[in-house]
Amino acid sequence: MHGPASPGWLLVALCAATGAYCLLRLRSRVEEQRRSAGTEALMGFGMAAMAVPAAVFTPPPWAAAGYAAVFGAAALRALWAARADARHLHHLVGDAAMVYMALAMAASPGGHAHGGSGVPALTGVLLLYFTGYVLLSGVRLVPVAGVPAVPGGAVAWGDRPELSRACRLSMAIAMVAMLLTL
Repeated sequence: MHGPASPGWLLVALCAATGAYCLLRLRSRVEEQRRSAGTEALMGFGMAAMAVPAAVFTPPPWAAAGYAAVFGAAALRALWAARADARHLHHLVGDAAMVYMALAMAASPGGHAHGGSGVPALTGVLLLYFTGYVLLSGVRLVPVAGVPAVPGGAVAWGDRPELSRACRLSMAIAMVAMLLTL
């Protein structure tokens, strides 16, 4: 994405760390964790690749089409999975946002995706969605008093629901940042 190098590298680090944690969740014994971990790892690493500052690396012309194809396929998979579990609709929106950003990159390889007329409507809708998701996810991370401990002792890193929520929260924050740079 286009913007200053320091925030770009922070986004790369955040998204790559999130993607790496999601890969750890693929080894979870909890099926619910494994179900979405692969999609979220792909999203984290894809966002990290898109966030590399343009001053450091200018992607080849075909990269935007590659992003669009990969995340278009992921969106179709999320749409298929949403038939059984509505939680995959968030993955569908995220994948669609990645396709949109890839197409915006292809349309304006040298600068911002839109002119001086303001924020395009789709960018605004996506910004509203992900900002709402960030706020809702932040509230869900607030500890609740009186919640009983997990039976059976310690929970593995890949099985911790609060970490998977934090993972999704960090990707939503990164998505807001990336949409703002369009």
